[in-house]
Amino acid sequence: MFGYYIHLALRSLRRSALLTALMIAAIGVGIGASMTTLTVFRDMSGDPIPQKSHQLYVVQIDSRGPDKSSLDHQKEDTLETSVNYIDAMAWMKARRAKHQTALYATSLSVRPADPQQKPFKSYVRPVYTDFFPMFDVPFQYGNPWTADDDENRAPVVVISHAINDRLFGGADSVGKPIRLDGETYTVVGVLREWGPTPRFYDLRSGHFGDSDEIFLPFMRAIEHHMTIEGNISCTDDEKAGFANILTSDCIWLQFWVELPTAADAASYRAFLDGYAAEQRRIGRYAWPPQTRLRDVMQWLVYRQVVPNEVNILVFVSFGFLLVCLLNATGLMLAKLMGRSGEFGVRRALGASRGAIVCQCLIETGVVGLAGGGLGLALTGLGLLAARSLLDKEFAAVTHLDMADVGIAVLLAVGATLLAGLYPTWRAARVQPAWQLKTQ
Repeated sequence: MFGYYIHLALRSLRRSALLTALMIAAIGVGIGASMTTLTVFRDMSGDPIPQKSHQLYVVQIDSRGPDKSSLDHQKEDTLETSVNYIDAMAWMKARRAKHQTALYATSLSVRPADPQQKPFKSYVRPVYTDFFPMFDVPFQYGNPWTADDDENRAPVVVISHAINDRLFGGADSVGKPIRLDGETYTVVGVLREWGPTPRFYDLRSGHFGDSDEIFLPFMRAIEHHMTIEGNISCTDDEKAGFANILTSDCIWLQFWVELPTAADAASYRAFLDGYAAEQRRIGRYAWPPQTRLRDVMQWLVYRQVVPNEVNILVFVSFGFLLVCLLNATGLMLAKLMGRSGEFGVRRALGASRGAIVCQCLIETGVVGLAGGGLGLALTGLGLLAARSLLDKEFAAVTHLDMADVGIAVLLAVGATLLAGLYPTWRAARVQPAWQLKTQ
């Protein structure tokens, strides 16, 4: 029977080509508008590391105090988003977490071995070796450097898949040299394609956009005074210069820890509170500094990675979808009620109301599928337009994946079936005797 109803639906839709086109257009435009905004919203607000997001925590401490910060230090949600070098190094030495790393962003000049290739600037991320297992960074060749390399400030690097393709043609480059700012480093690992969206581990250098290309030991970057990319916040009485930054309360580092269990997190919170109290006792802080641990999703909310304007746009687009569905409902009602005679004859010949309902819903579902296909095409065009109009940083959140396609199809069919319930109900209540009497 299902195949028969599909046949009837296609015949009916062909007979009323104009009404069918208007219904498909109404649904397609609504789906296109809503899915364009929903796709961007999902990419912006999605969990970038779902398998570990509740085990990874960013550490915060109120190291500026009420007199040195424009923020209200008594409020939890106005703590500074970075930490200073002194605190970060104290936490690294304490080794209270399964994995931990301080990190920041810099850039270095890369000189290819091939003289035909020109030197270029590359984004570089100084980290500790714990960074790689902590964030489940995938390797194509080699491995991270060792803890001894961290301590010895070894000239080693891990490079991205893109840099490996550019410099070594995609071959296994482990053990090969690479020149950075005139110094020779040895490649110990090459990453597979990797770039969490958003780039949660350091939102200071951009929420989205290009991934980091080269990673090197944190203490080597410190020893060589590698330039700090991104914001650095110092008070008026703190002197500039890299050496002075290391001994001041200038804030510029991110500090992450991995705490696998709730007990581990509670223990680390107690450690942070004790550390803050000790710093106040020795006179480094003249105020009771607050400390906070936030997991990945809490951190994204705290940093307002998804602007309020995007949330509003999603609601507006779904409101527009509702208007489109109301228009489609009116068109379906006009179409189905125009076939009252057909339904009356079928009822008189023995068809049940359930059969009429099934026929109408299948016809509605076919319209929904067609509207979903049109909506997907319009969504693709909308994302393409957004990619051309927005900054390069947002290119990562303007693409469709299979999950988005599935959502679009289910939304189109589900919404269309919902919109078709009332017209279907009216069609099923047609009285056979009345229709036959008027024929």
